[in-house]
Order: sequence, then structure tokens, then C-alpha cells
Amino acid sequence: MTLPAHATTLPLRHLLLGLAVVAVWGTNFVVIKYALAHLPALTLAALRFALAAFPALLFIRRPAASWGNLAAYGLLIGVAQFGLMFIAMTRFVSPGLASLLAQVQVFFTIGLATLIAGERVRLFQVLAMALSMAGIVLIGWHAVDAGAAVTPLGLVLMLLSALAWASGNIVSRSAGRVDALGYMVWSSVFAVLPLLGLSVALEGWPAIRAGLVAADAATWAAVLWQSVGNTLFGYGVWAWLLARYPAASVTPLALLVPVFGMGASALWLGEPLPGWKIGAALLVLAGLALNLLWPRLQAALVTREG
Repeated sequence: MTLPAHATTLPLRHLLLGLAVVAVWGTNFVVIKYALAHLPALTLAALRFALAAFPALLFIRRPAASWGNLAAYGLLIGVAQFGLMFIAMTRFVSPGLASLLAQVQVFFTIGLATLIAGERVRLFQVLAMALSMAGIVLIGWHAVDAGAAVTPLGLVLMLLSALAWASGNIVSRSAGRVDALGYMVWSSVFAVLPLLGLSVALEGWPAIRAGLVAADAATWAAVLWQSVGNTLFGYGVWAWLLARYPAASVTPLALLVPVFGMGASALWLGEPLPGWKIGAALLVLAGLALNLLWPRLQAALVTREG
């Protein structure tokens, strides 16, 4: 797919949409932890995508994307990304560290876009990524020092989850400018049965039944939020943005997810915010600001000189 030459930076309204998505994604790691207190990981993932697909597909027309594209996206995002992430978050990685590791997808996405679509990464974007990555490394370094739970298996699962997310980004972009909501609804269908099958095979029916019986109103609210807020709104808008702008302009927004995740953990779980966390957040924000504002600054300077 060839993007319009002018579609290189996000206008304010689309920037705000992207920020709303990453706010939902960041706070969602705390919500996931609530749901996993009762439901097995793959069962939660299956419920998430089942409610994203049904009954919405009865009212929303299938988007102008091939069945293969919809299936690939559903399997990559539903089964690979979230299946692996939920398993990791059961006991192999903490929510805060999971929100951090998931952002490796930014670099996977830009790398895949460069290799597959031939997108050119500009110098200021490289510098912005390096600055933001320094913040993420600082968070990871201190999180490990502080005793945050992460195992080698958890690290591998989260990195594979991030790669699946990045691959899903590339697949969604290849679909072109399709209806984003319909794309999420219809692609979610392809995640449900594989997740259910894996849940029965790996978690077992007794664990599934016990989880469903133990689930309370808060658990079901968390599941609904996974479907409507995180999946339909979050990934629908994300796919819409990626169909219109280069990956290097959109994906850096996801670097804010750990910032929102840290805030949500502090507010809801009482997680402390020492100076190093605030400093790391400032590094991430500085990198994001450079990536988003530098093209506008250059344009303003050219206009003034002209």
C-alpha cells in the first residue's frame, strides 16, 4: 500500500485519538490483572474476542478486506499477542513490567515496515526512538532491581507477544482504508475458536468451569472492558491510524503506555512513584515530543523563511 505523500504527521484530532488509545491500553494492564484473579488466561482471551465479535457482526458489515487478511490479523492479535500476554501475566511477569515489555512492538513494527513496505525512517525519528528507549530501559532496569516479578519464560512470552502485535500492525495496514470497527469485529471471529481450543487443551475444563463460577461482577466488567474498550475502540482506532500514516509516525505513541500503566498502578494498586520512575517517564515523553513536534517545527521554520 502506498501512503499519500502528505500523510507523514498526525493532525491534532488524530493525535488525540492515538493518545486516548494508549491511555486505554496502559490502564488496561491493571484491569487484566483483576480479570486473571478468577479466569484462566486463555479463557479470558477467548471471552474478550468472543464479546468483541458477537453480536456486533450481526449488525456490522464485513469490511473490504480479504478473508485471509482478517484471519491473519485475528490470529496474530487474538491468539498470539493476547494469548501469550495473558499467560505471561498469570505468574511470570508483573502488570507494570508487562506494560513496559509490550512496547518493544514499536521497534518491531518500524523494522517490519522498513523491510516489507520500504518506509524510510528519518534521523529525528531515530533520535526520538533512542531517547524514548532510554526511558524504557531505565524503567526496566529499576523494575528488575526493585524485585518486580519476571522470569525468563515471562520475558520470552512478552517479546513474542510484542512481535505478534507488530506483525498484526503490518497486516492491518495492508488491508488499506477499510472500516476499522468492522475490521476489528470480523477479525475477532478468527481468534475465538483457536483460543477456546487451546484453553481446553492447556488449562482444562475443570479450571475453566471453576473460573466462570468464581467470576464476580467486577470480573465480567473487566472482560467487557477488554472487548469494547481495549479491542473495538483501541485496536479499531489503531488500525485506522496505521492505514493513514507511516508506522514511524503512529507507533511511537505506544511508548506512552507504560506511563499510563504506572499511573494506573499508583492510583488503583498503590504502587509508589519514586524519582527514577518520573525521570524515565520524562525521557519517554521527550522522545515522543521530538517525534511528533519536530516536523511541525521544521514546517513552521520553512514557512517563516519563505
